[in-house]
Amino acid sequence: MAATHRHEEELKQKCRQKAQTEKDPLELFRLKCLERGAAGIKGMGRLFRIMDDDGSKGLNYEEFKKGIHDYGLSLDESIIKELFGRFDKDGNGTISFDEFLQSLRPPMSNSRKDIIVKAFHKLDKTGDGIITVDDLKGVYNAKEHPKFRNGVWTEEQVFLDFLKTFDSPNDPDGKVTREEFMNYYCGLSASIDHDAYFDLMMRNAWKL
Repeated sequence: MAATHRHEEELKQKCRQKAQTEKDPLELFRLKCLERGAAGIKGMGRLFRIMDDDGSKGLNYEEFKKGIHDYGLSLDESIIKELFGRFDKDGNGTISFDEFLQSLRPPMSNSRKDIIVKAFHKLDKTGDGIITVDDLKGVYNAKEHPKFRNGVWTEEQVFLDFLKTFDSPNDPDGKVTREEFMNYYCGLSASIDHDAYFDLMMRNAWKL
């Protein structure tokens, strides 16, 4: 996963630079999320799910504004209002998680989406749509991890640390859904210009 780590740092730097001059509110919001790394968009999505107290699978404007502030983003009220209007495609005063994540994810080709799905299915050995520590056994080699070799961590601790890569930094739960996996690689994809290179990186990382 060394290549992934390198691209993660490139992504953060690239987004910080672009955010300084970006005028479009949606692109600025996307860049601000990705400044936190490839898991930034997934972290925002998870925060919004947690805030959905009534289980409506949507947020009104006040909840949306609070979510942005709770995530630690400083955006003008006018930008937040325009963002809400862009996400609320049907104009009913509520944004659904699907509307939100589909709009927030960086554009990505079908070939990139396909290779991400292949990697997820390889990891999801039980086929239940969630990657856990049990799924990683026999797929991800923990024995090569420096902290395992030094006797500092157990195999399970290595697996949990690996899952944190895809987890929200503020709310890790040791489980990765297909949506979270896709959101993570959508973020990472933004730092890679060519489909062929992205494909190669994924195949090397997951031995596809």
